[in-house]
Amino acid sequence: MDRFAWINLLYDFYGPLLTDRQQRLLELYHEQDLSLGEIAEDLGISRQAVHDTLKRSEEALERFERKLGLATRYLAHKNRIEKARAKRKALAMQRGSK
Repeated sequence: MDRFAWINLLYDFYGPLLTDRQQRLLELYHEQDLSLGEIAEDLGISRQAVHDTLKRSEEALERFERKLGLATRYLAHKNRIEKARAKRKALAMQRGSK
């Protein structure tokens, strides 16, 4: 999983633990795909302030994941389900060919 997708997944789990400002900037950057400059202009803050807030927000999400591990457990569980479905489908195909 690339970093962008990973941060989005972490945001889904831990977004409510961030400040309103951190949530807003992450949503603008990751969900609305705005550039740092566009966000800075829209909010009337510097590009550096946007960058710093995004960096701190992403670090906070990573810290929550290290402590709680919810996203990692979710992905492991999802992977097990996908494997079980594939096995079930393979068994159904074997039974159908007999």
